[in-house]
Amino acid sequence: MIIKKKERLTNQKKVILEYLKSTKSHPSAKEVYLEVKKKLPQISLGTVYRILNQLKEKGEVKEILTEVSHFEGDLTPHSHFICQKCKKIFDVFEEIPELKNKKLKVGKIKDYQIIFYGICKKCKK
Repeated sequence: MIIKKKERLTNQKKVILEYLKSTKSHPSAKEVYLEVKKKLPQISLGTVYRILNQLKEKGEVKEILTEVSHFEGDLTPHSHFICQKCKKIFDVFEEIPELKNKKLKVGKIKDYQIIFYGICKKCKK
């Protein structure tokens, strides 16, 4: 019998999670580190990476896979648009059919990400 030890919510984890839930900027791990370091000067970049991975595995944050991983605390269903010029990530809340728990011939969908690529309005000008 495997007994899972209860994971505690450390102050570091709490500050990182609060930051990700409060921002719309889709920060990289390094950007999270630089922001969180203002409140927790002793935190290391390695600790931030470890906590981000734990939060991602528990489904408390999402990772947006690009050249560099970005993270967000908004778990509502939405897609992303990545500008191929400035690399900024935008949330897309336009209606897209919900696919979670849909059964396909190959299996049941647990989670998914839809990412659109193009040039944002600002870069197009």
